[in-house]
Order: sequence, then C-alpha cells, then structure tokens
Amino acid sequence: MATLIDGKQISADIKNEVKEKVAAYKAEGKEISLAVIQVGNNPASTVYVGNKKKACEYVGIKSVAYELPEETTEEELLDLIKELNGRCDINGILVQLPLPKHIDEDKVIETIDPIKDVDGFHPMNVGALSIGRRGFISCTPYGIMKLLERTNIDVNGKHCVIIGRSNIVGKPMGMLLLKANGTVTTVHSRTKDIKELTKQADILVVAIGKPKFVDETYVKDGAVIIDVGINRDENNKLCGDVDFDRVVDKASAITPVPGGVGPMTIAMLMNNCVEAFEFQNC
Repeated sequence: MATLIDGKQISADIKNEVKEKVAAYKAEGKEISLAVIQVGNNPASTVYVGNKKKACEYVGIKSVAYELPEETTEEELLDLIKELNGRCDINGILVQLPLPKHIDEDKVIETIDPIKDVDGFHPMNVGALSIGRRGFISCTPYGIMKLLERTNIDVNGKHCVIIGRSNIVGKPMGMLLLKANGTVTTVHSRTKDIKELTKQADILVVAIGKPKFVDETYVKDGAVIIDVGINRDENNKLCGDVDFDRVVDKASAITPVPGGVGPMTIAMLMNNCVEAFEFQNC
C-alpha cells in the first residue's frame, strides 16, 4: 500500500508559516494585499475565487475583489489592470481564468506587471524559471515541488515523466523537476507508446484532465504518483486523472484526490503574495 501524500496537512503547514510572516509585517504596520478580478459569473470560477478569498482572510492578506460583469470589454479590463499595476497598496494581481471569449487571455496576462504576477503566468516569469532566474512560479507546479520536498522524496537523479504539456502545469513542472536534477520526459496526446515511457518513471506527474486515465498498466512498481487532475466520475464523485484504487498498491507514494495537489495551489498563491510584497518592498 502506497504512502498517501497529505496535501491538506502540508498546505495547512505552509499557510500557517505564511500567516506568521504576514502577522510580523502587520506588527510593523505593513499590510499585504491581493487584487482578485473575476469577469462574469462562471460557477467554477466563483468557487475558486471564494476559496482564494478565504485563504487570504486566514493568513491575514487583504483581498480586494473586482467582480466585473460578463460584458466588460477587453479595454476596460486592461485599464483596470494598468491602474492596479501602478498602485503601491496592491502587491499581487490575480485574474481568474477562463475569461469570456471576447477577451484575449494572453493579452491580459501580459498586461499584469511581472512583479505582481502572483499566478506566475507572465512570459517574463516563465522565462525566468526556464533560465533559473528569480521570478514567480506557477502555483500548482510550485506546490507539487513542496509536496515532494516535505515528504522527503528526492528528485535528484530520478526519471520524472509528466503526462501533459500545458503552460500552467506540464511545462513549468518539467522545468522545476529539471532544476532539481531530475531527468525529465514529457508525454502528450501525440506521443507514441505512452505506456512504455510512463512505466520507466520513478516519479509520474499526471495532468491531462481525463478521469482515471492512468491505471496500473502505466505505472512502474514503487513509483511516486502525483495526480493533478480534478474530475467527476460516472457517480459524480470527485476523482483524479489516476485510477487511485488500481494504482495505490503498485506505487510507493501517491497524492489522493481530493486532498493532494489541490490544496497546495492556494497555499503557494499565498506564499507568492508575501514574496511579491517582499520583492516590491513598497
């Protein structure tokens, strides 16, 4: 039976560490603040934004909410971001994705000042990661690295296979594992013989958005399995991209869904907000 990697506990530990830092700054009369922008009322986005606001409240970061109507124009959204870029009392800017179809997400991400881009999506931050410079790291891959680190799973010299090549998870995940001296293979929808590659993985990261896609036939005995997926199965129950019940006895360690990677994303967002404040030193 695999060791369960407890994302709930590790994320709680990180949020408590952030809370202490925020309290220390407050004692000096300094406040850390995050602007959260949501355009439209996508139900999933509303849930995510609510969770981020709750996390801010818990750690003591001030969240400034901008809930804009669906018909908000691209120009209006960009003008708001530019205004927030110039405000010294706003340390981080988060625009909840997806945006309505009439708004160019790339243009929005590129308009956010890189030193306030706490999501780590701006091309300058992605570029900084790729060459080992300081910058904000996308919260989900950053959280996965913390899960590995805090469960004493050493990446050094390990073969790490990532299923998925998204800009938000797959690509930055590869760069972080490479930085930690892993040997990295990325497989995707055009890869031939995916199983032949995943069965070589010491650490397998699955981020493709397909419920229970990975079963025991994809996994080497003793592998560490990181499941990034959040889906609903045929019974409307939350599940990951990995068929947990079929893989758990083959792996040495595995993240459950829910309670694995998910909580880490918001914990690292809070961490990034503090880093943004420290970097700006307003």
